Amino acid sequence: MKRITITTIYDLITNIYFTGMTNGVMIPLSRAKEPEVFRGFWLFFCISKYLKEEIYMEYEISNRLSGVHGSMIRELFKLGASKDIISFGGGNPSAETFPCKEIEEIAAKGLSENPVSLLQYGLSEGYTPLRDTMKKYLEKKEGFDFENNELFIVSGGQQCADLTTKALVNEGDVVLTEEPAFVGCLNTFRSYGAKLVGIPMEQDGMNINALEEALKANPDAKLLYTIPSFQNPTGITTSLEKRKKVYELCCKYDIAILEDNPYGELRFAGENVPTIKSMDTEGRVIYAGSFSKVMAPAFRLGFLVFNKSLTGPLTVAKQCTDVHSTVLFQYICNEYINNYDFDKHLEDSRKVYEHKCNLMMECMKKEFHPSVTFGHPEGGLFVMAFLPDGMDSAPFVREAINRGVLSVPGAAFLADESQKSNGFRLNYSTPSDEQIVKGIEILGKLTYEWIK
Repeated sequence: MKRITITTIYDLITNIYFTGMTNGVMIPLSRAKEPEVFRGFWLFFCISKYLKEEIYMEYEISNRLSGVHGSMIRELFKLGASKDIISFGGGNPSAETFPCKEIEEIAAKGLSENPVSLLQYGLSEGYTPLRDTMKKYLEKKEGFDFENNELFIVSGGQQCADLTTKALVNEGDVVLTEEPAFVGCLNTFRSYGAKLVGIPMEQDGMNINALEEALKANPDAKLLYTIPSFQNPTGITTSLEKRKKVYELCCKYDIAILEDNPYGELRFAGENVPTIKSMDTEGRVIYAGSFSKVMAPAFRLGFLVFNKSLTGPLTVAKQCTDVHSTVLFQYICNEYINNYDFDKHLEDSRKVYEHKCNLMMECMKKEFHPSVTFGHPEGGLFVMAFLPDGMDSAPFVREAINRGVLSVPGAAFLADESQKSNGFRLNYSTPSDEQIVKGIEILGKLTYEWIK
């Protein structure tokens, strides 16, 4: 279809009103007041005004973004905002866990005593006191070695994936990823032109045989992406045995690992499992953490730990992206961790999520059709339920929305978005107890209708 512009509108009107009258010759100015001419220009004005949104420049979208769809989850948020919808679709931390009073106190004190330093440009690498705090924290908690590693403060956990991809991945390079996996990072990889290869998940992490086959089939793969603890979307925690095997295979086939751990502080059951980064003796693990789930997501703060050999490229990548992360929010985080009871805050947050998770699990066991399978998360914000093999969860999710309950179809988390999935993700951190009970009851009735 021909694009409508001012020129085409003008040509159309000229043909309608003036051709034949002038034998194709433009109307002279002296005839502009004649009725036929006046009506023509008036029509031109009216149509062009009505179609004003159609007459601007037509942009050609870059190859990097033309094949990347907006996050389905972000779009579902808009539905979840409705008062008539019970939303299990988002990934927001519970508002109950936000230390609002303390944030207000710290911000007021900082802006009163030293406003210029908090409102001025900051270092690309991050606010030095917070960087030092996090290095000490991770040395003690995870055993990280900062003689050989560096830590940057970044703008949210997802920027960790963005900067890593920008520094290491060329267009056309292969990125291996758990499947299903966090759609935000999948889209980040896609936006840089990476080819995604999914590794199926089992109840204790990636299928190791499938991982090795993928490594053999893609010898030039640049990166393996994994969320070992309370994975988004499944809620699965990768076992220690599999973490060791993942690291061994990546060493064997010489590929970097991006270990994403935004939910690591939210373990409310089971025993802690060492991070893959804590096993790293070759500097191949890039570790991503986030303050969004333990402080406030609106801060958009995370941290990236990596071998010092990557300091230069990642500094440039950060400077090219947003120069630096917000100094004021970095200051608030540092003050809170050092001068308030951060451990108690984490423990209180875990209790909130443990209660909500257990309630949702109890309801799912009671209400869902026996053929629907799901695990029991030990932490984090999510659980994924699976309809029987061969079923597509997308129409199930659509019908659930019609009945007032929002979840996310599993296809949103696949490396190949065109494939079908029998899974649907549920978030338990945001809804109230009443909403959890009612929403799972509605979904449960639907599973019995859906599964004959």
